[in-house]
Amino acid sequence: MPSTPAMPSTPHLSRLQLSLRDLLARRRSAALATQPTDSPAPGAGDALPAPRLSMVPWAWNAQFGCFVLHVSALAAHTRAMELHPAVSLLVCAAEVDGEGVHALERVAIEGVASTPPPGSVLADGARDSYVLRFPEAAFMTDLGDFRFVCITPSIARHVAGFGAARDVSAHDLIEALSIQPS
Repeated sequence: MPSTPAMPSTPHLSRLQLSLRDLLARRRSAALATQPTDSPAPGAGDALPAPRLSMVPWAWNAQFGCFVLHVSALAAHTRAMELHPAVSLLVCAAEVDGEGVHALERVAIEGVASTPPPGSVLADGARDSYVLRFPEAAFMTDLGDFRFVCITPSIARHVAGFGAARDVSAHDLIEALSIQPS
């Protein structure tokens, strides 16, 4: 179960907000879409190559309102996020054998990636959030070729089921992730 800082539960979350919070609490990995490192600079006029996808574990840091990834400097998506910080995450409910997949709950999150400097308050907070959710990965946070990346959400698209799709503002996404389930 993912961790979120202890905050009072509130009855002000709608049914869809509760569904979104529960989806994000259950799923610990996401598909990460980045622009390839050979993409031209914005406005260069060249056609952009297709985004690249990676599967990444993620944690939530309520203090800073960001998703936290722990990535290797050797990974292509790490360099891609440095060059092109606009990224997307896709979190999807698990398939159930024998049931259709067209109504799977999912959320696509657009955001901006940044790498906090080692030893900064943000980097320390990112580490704390990540290790709280993935205690088995604590040793990896000391490896020199790994770093934390924080993704600040800007907007999301939540599909709660068939015919139940909506845009979610960054504010509403942050609220859903930062409130402790009762």
